This record gives sequence, structure tokens and C-alpha cells, in this order.
Amino acid sequence: QLQLVESGGGLVQPGGSLKLSCAQSGLQGDYYAIGWFRQAPGKEREGVSCISTTGGITSYSDSVKGRFTISRDNREKRAYLQMNNLKPEDTGVYYCAMAPYCRGNVAPVESDYDFWGQGTQVTVSS
Repeated sequence: QLQLVESGGGLVQPGGSLKLSCAQSGLQGDYYAIGWFRQAPGKEREGVSCISTTGGITSYSDSVKGRFTISRDNREKRAYLQMNNLKPEDTGVYYCAMAPYCRGNVAPVESDYDFWGQGTQVTVSS
């Protein structure tokens, strides 16, 4: 059974860091892109970052560019989102999802992604 499980969320002060993890199980092979999305209270879900199968293509939304870094370890079947210099507006539920590809020149598009994890809460507050 295919599963994506996010972890690493929590409460952090502005300016702090968190590293989210997305663990995949139940799928043989690595031929999928991973995207990270977030949803703030009362807002629509937005694409944050994505990474291609080999990690050679990545993309970020303008709001996180320069602060967040996406990576993956195909041997461990995990993807990561390192989040630095966090701001209160980064607060939300963060989801990882799978897609056939990462577009690479724009933030990930939700309709490209066909399998989702349950999400992990990130709260940035003093």
C-alpha cells in the first residue's frame, strides 16, 4: 500500500529553522517527483517546492526562495524540506505529494500531484 508520511513539524520562533521529512513506502522504484505544499488557516493550499526524480530539477515559490531547500534520498525513500529564517506567514499544514515530474520553472502545481500525505503542522510564532 502506497503511503507518504510527513514529519518534523512543530512550533518555532521567527527566524528559526525546521526540517520536514517525507517518507515513502509501498512503491518500488524512484521515478516520481516530490512536491511540498502548505495550507494556512482560511487559505487555499499553495505549492512551495518540488524536486525531480534524480534531484536535478528543483523549484520554489517566490515566498520561500532563498530560505527553503528541498532534497531527496532515494536510497532511504525520503524527501526533505529544510526551512530557514522562518516567518509567521510560513505557518500552516505542510503536505508532501507525488507527481510524474517537477516543472522546474514554477512553483509546484497541485493538479500535477496524484498522491498526498496527511500533513504536518508548522507554527511560527513568538
